[in-house]
Amino acid sequence: MSRDDVGILACGAYVPRARLPATLVGGAHGWFSPSLKKAGDGRRSFCNWDEDSVTMAVEAARDCLARSDAASIGRVELASTTLPFADRSNAGLLREALDLPDDANLSDSGGSLRAASAATLRALENDDGRAALVIGSDCVETKPASAQEATHGHAAAAIVVGKGDPLARLKGSASLHQDFVDHYRSAGERFNYTLEARWTRDAGYRQQTRDVYARALADAGIGADGVHHVAVAAPPALAKAVARIVGATSVIGSELAKQAGFCGAAEPMLKLVAALQSADAGETVVLVSLGQGIDVLVFEIVKPCSSRSLALQLESGADETNYCRYLALRRLLGLDEGIRAERDNRTAQSAAWRKHESITGFKGGLCTACGTLQFPQSVVCVNCGSGHTQEPFRLADLKGRVRSFTEDWLAYTPSPPLIFGNVGFEKGANVMMEFTDAAAGEIEVGMPVELCFRIKDFDDRRQFRRYFWKPFPPRGASDG
Repeated sequence: MSRDDVGILACGAYVPRARLPATLVGGAHGWFSPSLKKAGDGRRSFCNWDEDSVTMAVEAARDCLARSDAASIGRVELASTTLPFADRSNAGLLREALDLPDDANLSDSGGSLRAASAATLRALENDDGRAALVIGSDCVETKPASAQEATHGHAAAAIVVGKGDPLARLKGSASLHQDFVDHYRSAGERFNYTLEARWTRDAGYRQQTRDVYARALADAGIGADGVHHVAVAAPPALAKAVARIVGATSVIGSELAKQAGFCGAAEPMLKLVAALQSADAGETVVLVSLGQGIDVLVFEIVKPCSSRSLALQLESGADETNYCRYLALRRLLGLDEGIRAERDNRTAQSAAWRKHESITGFKGGLCTACGTLQFPQSVVCVNCGSGHTQEPFRLADLKGRVRSFTEDWLAYTPSPPLIFGNVGFEKGANVMMEFTDAAAGEIEVGMPVELCFRIKDFDDRRQFRRYFWKPFPPRGASDG
């Protein structure tokens, strides 16, 4: 198979709206570590309480599949070092949320920051005739007052690989695999242990990067003067050093570091999406991915991507102003949540399986007699009364409007107030739903809302989490 037969057909990204400013971290911990006061004016993204690596992956894939055919997907590669389930198919959960073909070949991969770049290489070099959806998503927690707290963020990005009219083609690659331990996180631990940055740069990556980079260019049949842009997937300081090592004259992704931070296993995909959404046709982009070794991928941009979704999401972030709220949302600070938080959230797995298309796929019923849409699907149409006339219809990709809402300051939620209400959809569906990413006073009757896949609640006793769809105000709506 020629590399020209397969390429990147579509791309997308998701960056959580919430941002943690470096100045907020410095203000909270400067008394303990004065160096944190010098962290600058950057910010990093972080997940709301109801987001994780799976929900971010779903949103990145939705952005990607808006410009591709979901029915053509035959493989799904989900790469992350923070997948919520160790023994449950996270990619399978994502497949149901996206309503992808149920015969798709699914794979969860992790164990390295290069998991996504390795998955991308597999998809590009092992074509089986069906399109592949490759997603990198990571939600790595950082210890309060650590150097990483202000620089390491949460995000996801996705590409579709297959035959067709590509955005970019792989022209060459090279890899080096080493058990070079510059950081690690043991099973069951929450935080990474990170070693000294100078040793990481000089002992681990200086010479190795130069050699692998040269091999990748040779494989692509180009010299250093044929490279237009370089994207380095590594923490900010190391990324700058690597760019100097390879002699990069144009580095992609500087805005990503300032607005979202370094996003773990999602970083290679984010940098690749940034390149696809900014580079011009005919240009060569080299992606350098670091993590217990090195992957270098050389791409030729065939045509510019019409979407600027990643840049728009980076611009639309909302800065957190309360450091304690950030800690609480990320479960880094134990609060007295009161008696209302003590309810048992046990999931009836048999009922969840029977209703999985409604819950995970958010499918209602569309009456073939009168065209009325309702949720959940039922035997009898609520409008015309016809029986057995409803066909499954997906609501997740519809936009709705707020018909009524309540802000409840007494009911338990990790981020008060609990905002819920009726959301009306086209074709007649009216669903009572819990809102997310909305502040007190932000929701209004008649407001347009979009839907996102989120965590519904946690069962901490049995270590399980449930998911459902939630409406939210479109980004930028509250900012005018």
